[in-house]
Amino acid sequence: MNLDEAQIIGVLAEIFASSHRGVEVGIGDDGAVVATRERTVITTDMAVEGTHFNCAWSGAFEIGRKICAANLADIYAMGATPTYLVAALTLTGQESMEWITELAQGIAHEASSCGAVVVGGDLTRGGLKVISMTALGEVDTAITRSGAQIGDGIYLSSLPGWSAAGLASIEVDEPNDLQNYAVDEFCAPSVDYAMAVAFANKGAHAMCDLSDALVIQAEQVAKASGVQFIFNAPAFEKDGEFAQLKELADAAQIDIWQWIFAGGEDHVFLATGKDLPGLCVGEVREGSGVIGLEMKKAPDTWRHFN
Repeated sequence: MNLDEAQIIGVLAEIFASSHRGVEVGIGDDGAVVATRERTVITTDMAVEGTHFNCAWSGAFEIGRKICAANLADIYAMGATPTYLVAALTLTGQESMEWITELAQGIAHEASSCGAVVVGGDLTRGGLKVISMTALGEVDTAITRSGAQIGDGIYLSSLPGWSAAGLASIEVDEPNDLQNYAVDEFCAPSVDYAMAVAFANKGAHAMCDLSDALVIQAEQVAKASGVQFIFNAPAFEKDGEFAQLKELADAAQIDIWQWIFAGGEDHVFLATGKDLPGLCVGEVREGSGVIGLEMKKAPDTWRHFN
């Protein structure tokens, strides 16, 4: 259909309208004006149709939630509180106004769940849909990947693997309730933002968001900190959802550790520290590298470039 840019912007401005006390100038001007504190965390993320999302699998609302969650999780992973977001959208011109509205509502829903507001963005036309977001957050002392200390425990906010399970279940002809739950987690993951806050409040030394895969990002944190991560696989089995995830893996004839260790896109938080909440799955020792995340075959992890 033929879309009118002014009409689209008008709809988006209405959806993202906010009375947030920090927003001095919002959508409608050449730039937003917001009040920030001295230390601001900034992160950005881009999602391309066919690579990061598929409209045949996900509705616009789910896509908006998922992309927004990816940005918010990065803010929380730094020990920060999200405040503002800007979103840039490339459309093909074939989208309906209903689809665009639902996409914006999904973004607004996820942002508002964290007290963040969308204050601006950009709109253009291209050969396929692309959604780019930038998020800002406030922090007193940032928690980085380089802070892990020898003697720390390794903690997870929840059990990874559900997004990968959802991808494996998405084309099942008659999915059961458990498969439907996994598909929902793939299309729009339920991110435990509160646990990230708890990690920060309890004095986590290092933290990151598992957007790619545990096996990849544990290695990144260990390398950045100059330490060795030793994982205890049986500790994962103590999580209350392990049996359900294994049921799905067995039905799909997939090694469950492939999902847990290499799945990615769950936006589970990994933190190191002393007596943190969450699931303790290992410890930090002197040395280098990662031990204990072995699988039956080489991990099939996310790669930006093959």
